[in-house]
Amino acid sequence: MLTAKQQQLLAFIDERLSSGGVSPSFDEMKDALDLKSKSGVHRLVNALEERGFIRRLANRARALEVLKLPEGFQEHSNKPAQSSVVNVDFGINNKRSSDVDSDTRQIPLHGKIAAGTPIEAIENADSFISVPQGMTTPRDCFALEVSGESMIELGIMDGDTVIIESGNVARSGDVVVALVDREEATLKTLEKNGAEIALVPANRDHQTQVYKADRVQVQGKLVGLFRQYH
Repeated sequence: MLTAKQQQLLAFIDERLSSGGVSPSFDEMKDALDLKSKSGVHRLVNALEERGFIRRLANRARALEVLKLPEGFQEHSNKPAQSSVVNVDFGINNKRSSDVDSDTRQIPLHGKIAAGTPIEAIENADSFISVPQGMTTPRDCFALEVSGESMIELGIMDGDTVIIESGNVARSGDVVVALVDREEATLKTLEKNGAEIALVPANRDHQTQVYKADRVQVQGKLVGLFRQYH
C-alpha cells in the first residue's frame, strides 16, 4: 500500500506525462507535493521503486519508468510510447524515512576504492544499495567497492563493499578513505606524524605511503563491511 505522498507523486508524474508527454522537473515535483526539500522527493522516488511502481532505466541516466499504477488510478490510453520515462536528478543524498523499510537504509553506491595503490578519485553515485541500519551511523554514509588486497589482514577483501561515514576528520588508527592530491582515492589506516600523514596497509607485502599532511584529505571513515558469496 502506498502512502498519500507516494500516491500523490505517482499521480502527478502520470498526469503530466499523459497531458503533454513532458517529464516534470525535480523542482516541479517538490512544489507539487509541497515538500520543503528535494531530499523528500528522493525518498518518495526510492519508495515507489522498492514497491515496484517504477524502476530506474539502466540505459538512460537518471531516468524512471512507470511500471504500474495502483488500483483506483485511471490509466490514459493515449499516453505517448515513451511517456513513462521521467528524468530526475537523484543526487547523492541518503534516503531514510518511514517510506522505506525501517530495518534498512538506502545509501549511495559510488565507484571502486583502491585497497592498494591509489586509483582514480571517488566517482559520482549512480546507484543506491540497501544496508542494515546497524551497519551505518546517524551521519551521511556511502558505499564503495574494494579493489585490491592491501587491507586483507583487517578482513577487507578484494570485491567487498565497505560502508563509509562521510567526514573530513579522523584519528590515528582509523581506517579511512583518503584522497591524495585531490585526484586519487585509497582505503588505508591513517597515522598522523607531525606534518606528515602515513597511509598504512594491512598486508605485509604492501608498503606504507607517506605524504605531507596538506596532500591528504579524509573523505570518511570505515564503519561497516559486507560481502557476497557466489
